Amino acid sequence: MMKPIPVKLAEIYVPAKFKGTLDAAKVAALADEIVGDGGLKIPIQVRKDEKEKRYVLIAGLHRLEAMRSLGETSIDALIVAARKF
Repeated sequence: MMKPIPVKLAEIYVPAKFKGTLDAAKVAALADEIVGDGGLKIPIQVRKDEKEKRYVLIAGLHRLEAMRSLGETSIDALIVAARKF
């Protein structure tokens, strides 16, 4: 079973295809849930981009943005092997 690792938010690239799908109300609700329930329950998914020395978001845009809105500097993430877009 894969184990999540902490990844710095500054090292995560969000592809343009995700940016138009962001729902501010959902981000706020998730932020409230994270604070109220003692943390992030489901890690985001990223893939390594060795060329750019960063991670690329695969799944979890709203969780990522909720953590940003809370002032966090890192997030638990699963490193997955995904096809490059």
